[in-house]
Amino acid sequence: MPPPCQIGWYGLGSMGLAMATNLQNHLKSKMGLNLVYSNRTISRGAPLEAIGAVPEPSFEKLVQRCSIVFTMVSNDAVLDSLVSTAMGSGESLKDKIFVDCSTVHPNTVATAAARFKEKEASFLSAPVFGASPIAAAGKLVFAIGGPRAARETVKPFIQDVMGRYIIDCGEDVKKSSLLKIAGNIVTVSMMEIVGESQVFAERTGLGTGVMEELITEAFGPVPGSYSKRLTTGIYAPPLDSRPGFRVSLSIKDADHALAIAKESNVELPGLEVARNNMVAAREYAGECLDSSSMYGVLRRKAGMAFWNEKSRQGGS
Repeated sequence: MPPPCQIGWYGLGSMGLAMATNLQNHLKSKMGLNLVYSNRTISRGAPLEAIGAVPEPSFEKLVQRCSIVFTMVSNDAVLDSLVSTAMGSGESLKDKIFVDCSTVHPNTVATAAARFKEKEASFLSAPVFGASPIAAAGKLVFAIGGPRAARETVKPFIQDVMGRYIIDCGEDVKKSSLLKIAGNIVTVSMMEIVGESQVFAERTGLGTGVMEELITEAFGPVPGSYSKRLTTGIYAPPLDSRPGFRVSLSIKDADHALAIAKESNVELPGLEVARNNMVAAREYAGECLDSSSMYGVLRRKAGMAFWNEKSRQGGS
């Protein structure tokens, strides 16, 4: 375990807030420290402040205060902006460690790593696998890449704190980012297949209940959890709620995978179908949709309503 140090966090979406909460609980109980956090909307951190974490509205000041800074943001542009803010803070970044847990393009993390290296700081790419309930349970899988010393320093703040398993991708930060994008090919394609299976089950009269039982027991809890997103209406949640994983983020992730595949002369027809269905879902029902919302489009293609009984419009 490294000696006590100040740790910061930026990014409090559904995933980030759950992860930061687990980290704060660990720091407070095991080390007598409190996490310093920031976010575009600082009020999102109220649950963190309630358990002892310290708000810092300025990311620049957060960087100055902390020796390790975790980020969990929505896209490449936000990460680029945070890197520029850190670089322009006027303070020495020497020996600081920046750990990005977002899903961004490998070139984005490579650029960030090179910029921080110029300032004698370390940058780690540490994207995660798992939805927000998995994050809340501290059971995420992390892929981590970057300088060895920095990897070893941050692992104790990840293993059995925010995650159940760490895949060490070595010195190259691009490898962990690439692994995350490859994993998303499986995730998005699996949601498409589960959605197709459940539409088939409903239209043939088989029923979604027994289909979900089969998916869970024969193919495992992960596809089973995807099925539950559909049957419980989470794919199209109420407009005043936050989707488990926003469809626009999933489209962004699919676009990264498809662009890299094209550069590498690889075809991903299943992912293309899923991506197009997600786009169609967003065009039909707006931004407040889960990544599994291709299910609504599949329902419409089969002559049913986009909405099922548990979704926000109750099948109307």
